[in-house]
Amino acid sequence: MRKLAIALLIPVAALAEPAPAPNGITLPAGYKDWKMIGVSSRIEQNNLRAILGNDIAVKAAREGNTNPWPDGAILVKLSWKKSTHELFPSAEVPGDFTQADFMVKDAAKYASTGGWGYARWLGMEQKPYGANADFAQECMGCHSGAKAADYVFTHPAKLP
Repeated sequence: MRKLAIALLIPVAALAEPAPAPNGITLPAGYKDWKMIGVSSRIEQNNLRAILGNDIAVKAAREGNTNPWPDGAILVKLSWKKSTHELFPSAEVPGDFTQADFMVKDAAKYASTGGWGYARWLGMEQKPYGANADFAQECMGCHSGAKAADYVFTHPAKLP
């Protein structure tokens, strides 16, 4: 009986999975534990980014097999507003979490968007971005500038 009473104290919203993106892409389970592929910063957005990948993406990045990326690769760009470290003022550190952007490689399924499916979830609430599936065209508007790199801006970080 005690276990039931404790379970009832957890808000139902805390147990719910985030809704899928308008194009049907679902938030991949366990993505927060994926391995790092690269890092970046957007000066005009004042943010820091960590780019993680599923096992397929990490293997491709480590082997230099990224142009094109293999089908099944999934990249996630986690973004935070820049903040200043309270004990080391010249250090920039992650502040508020802003979004998680995903790219899912399936050359046939996503042929109209360069072989990539796009999805974004906003804030700690992980609210899906976009009014309808056409939001992916907004993604392509930016990523078309990286067509020569299979539409991916990320430079995999070299490791020893």
